[in-house]
Amino acid sequence: MKKLALAAAIGLISASAFAAQGDIIARFRVINVNPSASWSNSGAVSGLTVDAKDDTVPELDFTYMITNNIGTELILGTSRHEITGNAGTGDKSLGKVSALPPTLTLQYHFTPDSTVFRPYVGAGINYTRFYNAGLNAANLGINADLQVKKNSFGPALQIGADFPISKSFFINVDVKKIWMKTDVSVASNGTYVGTLKVDPLVVGLGIGTKF
Repeated sequence: MKKLALAAAIGLISASAFAAQGDIIARFRVINVNPSASWSNSGAVSGLTVDAKDDTVPELDFTYMITNNIGTELILGTSRHEITGNAGTGDKSLGKVSALPPTLTLQYHFTPDSTVFRPYVGAGINYTRFYNAGLNAANLGINADLQVKKNSFGPALQIGADFPISKSFFINVDVKKIWMKTDVSVASNGTYVGTLKVDPLVVGLGIGTKF
């Protein structure tokens, strides 16, 4: 009887071992994208500061386990942010812009076979595509539509953990810091206005499984 119980326990542990070489892990998260915005001003608008508001959106990601401990993750999601400007008269809305930042990280999983807690860290690169921009500087006293540079590359850092809830599923908590920026110019003549750095902190909670 003791041998049978031991065999059953070993089988349960083995069945719940999630991250192994060759596995593909999929996660669905709800994330809050909270920019830490800063503005490099060309002097076109004296004393201008710019900010970007946060957004909460879904995110999908896939991790391929190269070894039992090392994986590479592709993160997919898009968010839309209201941009505000302040030239000394309070925050004024400049409109909204969407960001699509597919991010690739290389991860290290510390305890991939744990039945309780599977932490990981990651680092990588993001390519951000800015799109659907509707920005205008009228609220700053400048009657001009603004355009943004569409492409941006930057680093990304990540820390997170999976918490198994069954043989097939786990709860995931994930935090990422992503660096992204875009040049802003006057749409009609291309005059450079400044550079907006978005640099969001992305906090996510979700569920995952493996294939």
